[in-house]
Amino acid sequence: MNPTRDALVAAAVAATERGWHVFPLRAGSKEPAVHGEARCTRQGDCRDGHRTPEQRAVAALSARDRNTWQAKGWNVAIATGPSGLLVVDLDVPKPDDKPRPDAWNLPGILDGLDVFVAVCEQAGQPVPWDTFTVRTPSGGTHFYFIAPHGVQLRNTGGDRGRGLGWKVDTRAWGGHVVAPGSVVDGHAYRVENDTDPRPLPQWLCERLTPTPLPKVPTKPVARLQGRRGAFLDAAVRGEVERVTSATSERNWALYHAAVALGQLVAGGALSEQDVRAELISAAAGHIAADAYSERQAHQTITSGLRAGANRPRRVA
Repeated sequence: MNPTRDALVAAAVAATERGWHVFPLRAGSKEPAVHGEARCTRQGDCRDGHRTPEQRAVAALSARDRNTWQAKGWNVAIATGPSGLLVVDLDVPKPDDKPRPDAWNLPGILDGLDVFVAVCEQAGQPVPWDTFTVRTPSGGTHFYFIAPHGVQLRNTGGDRGRGLGWKVDTRAWGGHVVAPGSVVDGHAYRVENDTDPRPLPQWLCERLTPTPLPKVPTKPVARLQGRRGAFLDAAVRGEVERVTSATSERNWALYHAAVALGQLVAGGALSEQDVRAELISAAAGHIAADAYSERQAHQTITSGLRAGANRPRRVA
């Protein structure tokens, strides 16, 4: 048995014993060991559409999982959303980074931890030090918090959208963090404060809560005649509703809708141009709320249509 690999299995088990959901990362890496969307064959678990690492994360490891983990020497990722966590990820500058933004080019601000402390001070709030904390190999810090109930917090990055600032990311639904015990470039992620995660402070929750989706009128679906037309109208309206009503996994909802309608496009029942127009219109509210960019929306639609084309659906 390899002691290092045994330790990685133990790290995965330790995370699940805290009630967290885990999935594997490549040995010595931060990259997921499961396939990405670009390489998805839409078979097996992905027969109804690509399953993300977050969707594959497990809350317990079977004996088979442990044996495979040990044999592969996998690192460990914690899927923050399913685990009920929000992790504040405080990074340090790298030699090839862009210059510090003017807003944070201030005395005493050298890294993400300094920015986070400043954000707390500006809010008139104490720094929430007393929570489960992990030190990263690069010298960064992960503060773990219990995510609030009834709010679907998403990832943030730097100053973008609801982000907290330079070198400060947050990981919640749609994200993950490398678990303590994982090793990258010969250096381990290690627990610095081994206590239970504390609830996310209310002021931070309010700061990170996504802006409500604006009401964006959708383009009316062209009415078609007869039973066939009624079926297609219902199909399009249903997928448009899936996209517009999504409050979490928004990009996944868009992809799933594109797959479903892509099957009808491939079967000759709908035109690709009309479907693209309907879906990008349905996604407009999410684009406005910074859930994803317009470019990302178009890419997701294209990917979904391509996947749907592999399983044409014809309507009599």
